[in-house]
Amino acid sequence: MEITRLFGGVYKGRRCLVTGDSGFKGSWLVAWLAQMGAEVVGYALPPNTPTNHKTLLQTNYKSIEGNILDYDTLKSVFEEFQPEIVFHLAAQSLVKYSYDNPIETYQTNVIGTLNVFEVSRQTESVKAIVNVTSDKCYENKEWIWGYRENDPMGGHDPYSSSKGCAELLTQSYRKSFFNGSTSQTLLASGRAGNVIGGGDWSQDRLIPDLIKAAAIEGETEIRNPLATRPWQHVLDPLSGYLMLGWKLLSGEKEFADGWNFGPDLSSNLSVQEITEEAKSFWSKIKYVVSTNKKDHHEANLLMLDCSKSNKLLKWTPVWDRSETIRKTIVWYKDFYERGAVNTEEDITQYIQDAINKKQAWTL
Repeated sequence: MEITRLFGGVYKGRRCLVTGDSGFKGSWLVAWLAQMGAEVVGYALPPNTPTNHKTLLQTNYKSIEGNILDYDTLKSVFEEFQPEIVFHLAAQSLVKYSYDNPIETYQTNVIGTLNVFEVSRQTESVKAIVNVTSDKCYENKEWIWGYRENDPMGGHDPYSSSKGCAELLTQSYRKSFFNGSTSQTLLASGRAGNVIGGGDWSQDRLIPDLIKAAAIEGETEIRNPLATRPWQHVLDPLSGYLMLGWKLLSGEKEFADGWNFGPDLSSNLSVQEITEEAKSFWSKIKYVVSTNKKDHHEANLLMLDCSKSNKLLKWTPVWDRSETIRKTIVWYKDFYERGAVNTEEDITQYIQDAINKKQAWTL
């Protein structure tokens, strides 16, 4: 299948603005959009790790360095580029960092999101906005079942709380401004679980920590081995965000809402379980369980109920648990041992597997 025909062919030649293109998920999204023939511009701070996915990819698109808290610069980019759709991924995305830098976390994740919405509201070309938040936006009650889109927002730590705030902000702007009657712009939010895949070197994330230690033949100390999370490959939630964008650009108002994009229940694994499975694909991965008392609160159980996305959006994950972990670890293993960057190959394989499974966005 011609890649430009995915998602109804809506992205071919479409002006797409991606905030946070220097980040892990943003750089994967830009690569996919570029492959589909989109006209992409990125807006983000410079990469904050010595080795970074964006630089390794060298995707051919216009990338502008800037802070979403810089309203005037952000506005000038919108005025110059006149985007038709905005994927808002720029964020302070680390839980542990948020404890040390709560003001920065709230400013970036709440006021930064407000700036993106306001600039979009003043740019007539913008027809769709997909705001990417997090599964941690929900008030976590340590339930044994998944959170649904209409469950209360909350968050114990500053990061989670800031994402709950961003969701409330999204709801307010959708009702007040992007309501399909006084504005042609439609706004939706996507909430994903613990996303893994090649090209993430962030601090205090399990897979990157395991990989960075393995690269120097060291071992990783894991803090909360029994904590359970909904692990998924980065391409799965990205396919959900792209589906949302497709529906919004098509003027389908019923999709201007909040949506969960999580893995099947079989992919809800404990930290120790996913670490053991990662070891099976790269023998250099070694770990020890920390005996130190945790400095901050960490949730033990968190799952998403994706029934709404499954039934109404016709979205389902493409890669199961084993394939997700295998693709992720092999990406890093090939990078460190052969200097290879498997991103484009992974996207190609993901699309083929989606076609074989007759995913709605490939038909």
